[in-house]
Amino acid sequence: MAWNEPGGNNRDPWSSGGGNRGNNQGPPDLDEAIRKAKQRLEGLFGGKGGGGRGSGGSDSDGGGPKMPGSKGIGIIAGLLVTVWILSGIYIVDEGTRGVVTRFGAYEMTAQPGPHWHFPYPVESVQTVDVSNRRRITIGYQAVAAQSSRPVLSEALMLTEDENIVNVQLAVQYQVSDAADFLFNFVEPEATLKSVTESALREIVGKRNMDFVITEGRTEVAQQTRDLVVETLGPYETGINVVEVVIQDAQPPEQVQGAFEDAIKAREDRERLINQAEAYRNEVIPRAQGQAARVREEAQGYMARIVQNAEGDASRFSQQRVEYAKAPRVTRDRLYIDTMERVLGNTGKVLIDNESSQQLMYLPLDRMMRSNGPSAGNTGASGGSASMNNTVSSNTSSSSSQRSDSSSGSLRMRETR
Repeated sequence: MAWNEPGGNNRDPWSSGGGNRGNNQGPPDLDEAIRKAKQRLEGLFGGKGGGGRGSGGSDSDGGGPKMPGSKGIGIIAGLLVTVWILSGIYIVDEGTRGVVTRFGAYEMTAQPGPHWHFPYPVESVQTVDVSNRRRITIGYQAVAAQSSRPVLSEALMLTEDENIVNVQLAVQYQVSDAADFLFNFVEPEATLKSVTESALREIVGKRNMDFVITEGRTEVAQQTRDLVVETLGPYETGINVVEVVIQDAQPPEQVQGAFEDAIKAREDRERLINQAEAYRNEVIPRAQGQAARVREEAQGYMARIVQNAEGDASRFSQQRVEYAKAPRVTRDRLYIDTMERVLGNTGKVLIDNESSQQLMYLPLDRMMRSNGPSAGNTGASGGSASMNNTVSSNTSSSSSQRSDSSSGSLRMRETR
């Protein structure tokens, strides 16, 4: 039932007196709770506690403010000192280093793990990542994860042959000394970028354009890294240059078409050179094999000729001895042997017509065909037999027609 409804006796729910509160089940008095808390604090800090309110509702000491005692001030100071000391606890994560400075001057480098230092403003700590690789770029600027835009003021460089080349380069580095990295240079990354750009321009200026944009990229990058390390070494920058990579090296966009034509011509030249090398590698071994075979055949022929000559010389020496003993017999024997060797593979026609006065017919065309190269090489005896048979047949016909001339008979034989 609401307090202002009929039968509610007009009881105010916020008032502490008047009417029945239902056995003190209503809300407590807020002013009373505040007063009790204030009395406890005054007792804690040495003030006059107790007292309570008088009949007039005023404090027993006349209502003046109470100052905390020395005990309370000591507790507050102790709490503040404790909080200040605890604020000096810090933890250095793995892969990082903590650089501690005291009143702005370098004090120490903390390794990974929990540490404590004098809190601010006495000492302060700066953590530096020394494990991850950092990256700077020359000639381009990364816009998103997979895109970039060129920076022509950094990318365009002059080569030794007075050409302009567009070079884009990336440098990966790590912090080797956290204190040197923080205090020896105001902007170490900007310093590294300036030194790298200067070194790259120096290296590119000593090479021609074809070398830089084709097979010389790796060499140019390595020489640039060496020059950067050599330049930064004496200054103790706390930077370790891990890798230098040429991302792209191309001629300016205005001459890109002509350069592509030159590259195509170079590729054609390389292709023709490779084809010529392959042809040479194929022909030379074959020619060397043929030359070796010819040399071996010549060696065999030479050995055979020498042996034959030596045999002939030995035979001639023996014949000379025999000739001295019997000259006529030796001459006849040599003549017969020579005629046998000469006439052995040739067709022969022997005609005895001393007493015949008639014209003899010889089939020369058949004799020439039968005594051709094949017959002379492989079938000398067969060719002679065929020729003799032909001549004999023709001779028989002539003999039948000249039966009255028996003195002009034709005799044929084959001599081998």
